[in-house]
Amino acid sequence: MSDAPFSSAAIIGSGSFGTALALLLAPKLEQVLLIGRDADVAETINREHRNPRYLGDIPLPENILAGTENPAAIGHPLIVFAVPTSVTRAVAEELAKAGLPEHAILLSCAKGIERSTGERMSEILREIFPNNPIAALSGPNHAEELARGLASCAVIGSDDFDLAVRLQEAITLPHFRIYTSDDLAGMELGGAVKNVFAIAAGIAHGLGLGDNAVAALVTRALAEMTRLGTELGGRAETFNGLSGMGDLLVTCYSNHSRNHRVGFALGEGKSLDEAVSVLGMVAEGVPNTLSIYDAARKAHVRTPIIDAVHSILYGGKPAAQAMQELLTRDPRPEPE
Repeated sequence: MSDAPFSSAAIIGSGSFGTALALLLAPKLEQVLLIGRDADVAETINREHRNPRYLGDIPLPENILAGTENPAAIGHPLIVFAVPTSVTRAVAEELAKAGLPEHAILLSCAKGIERSTGERMSEILREIFPNNPIAALSGPNHAEELARGLASCAVIGSDDFDLAVRLQEAITLPHFRIYTSDDLAGMELGGAVKNVFAIAAGIAHGLGLGDNAVAALVTRALAEMTRLGTELGGRAETFNGLSGMGDLLVTCYSNHSRNHRVGFALGEGKSLDEAVSVLGMVAEGVPNTLSIYDAARKAHVRTPIIDAVHSILYGGKPAAQAMQELLTRDPRPEPE
């Protein structure tokens, strides 16, 4: 067992990413509790040491246990939020009512912003837990590759540098390199906005627009991410890092990306309902297109790619038309 700065952790969310995180933490901790909603899944994890619904072919170490009650996380020094952004607040409020102690470290892994408030996930946690240590993890990290031990990098952000370093020590493995950042806003905004751009890239691939067009779209997406992210409180250099450009690249080009797969289906002519149904999992970019579009309007930031994806998902505009309109906008100098 490694000399990690704490002995156990609870991960709320037993989906693919929560399961992959459990696999990363298990070698260093005495126990990892994986909390989900499905009792049958939890029973299978405890009995057969595998998650039957996600990453089912990967064996789980015996120190990964499963449960279905969120308050069971209380008592663990590290609590990881690996649930969709839409339920982060509800889960946090449940833990608060159950008496979560102030010394528990809260690590957010959800990528998105709340539509009703425009708040990032760490801001929601800070609102509910004003005295707890809070951090976020982000980067180009597909669960399928993390779980198989393929080389990956990530960044942990926190307003508390010492906390970021403690988490860096706890999670770093030979195949999983962790960097730290104090730009929590930039990290979280990059991770949220890239989901929308991944849908756009998937649409472009689905339409058969070609590598040149997709490369141009992704490049302009980075400029758009930086423009919006800095206006909302992030630092420009953060968007050139792992939680910005790194996450953008992997999610715009990888078949592991749920958002890309939804976009690809839309580009092939499927409806949004059909695309989401075929996926069978949450693609954060779909609901977050609404919240990010709203945030951009309130900030008065020019976001043509976000606007195009919003028009396809929620305005009924044909994907081919929206992409064509992107390409035929008024010319302007780069890097504007």
